[in-house]
Amino acid sequence: MEEKREPRWLSDDEQRDWRAFVETTQLLVNRLDTDLHRDAGLSHADFEILVRLSEADGLRLRMSELADQALFSRSRLSHAVTRLESAGLVRREACPGDRRGTLAVLSEVGAGRLRQAAGGHVETVRRYVIDVLPDTELTELGRISCRIRAALEAG
Repeated sequence: MEEKREPRWLSDDEQRDWRAFVETTQLLVNRLDTDLHRDAGLSHADFEILVRLSEADGLRLRMSELADQALFSRSRLSHAVTRLESAGLVRREACPGDRRGTLAVLSEVGAGRLRQAAGGHVETVRRYVIDVLPDTELTELGRISCRIRAALEAG
């Protein structure tokens, strides 16, 4: 029988820093979502899907690849694409050479909605992240984020 170990509890300083990180990331995601809804009628998740498609060759990606890039579960992506498809922002196509695969394709309407949303979105990102930090701290934030992401992906 394996011996149960006591958790490595956070110190007061670690707890303070952890909560600051969690609360800040949640507030940022909420702000991005609020501003995108107000400015373009999109959720932050919908915006992310449209951005990924706009950056892809031919404005299209396999659904599985899109899910991986957007960090969505396959089920969550399927529901989101269904909603975007109903709004005329994307369409689905069969994947050439793979009868089981499906492509998500950015429509002209979707590209227009993305253009409408992008300016306000980048202003929100600048206002609450980029312009708040001096260049050295922004670079450090990037390094820290990459280290945390690598640990999560190695998981």
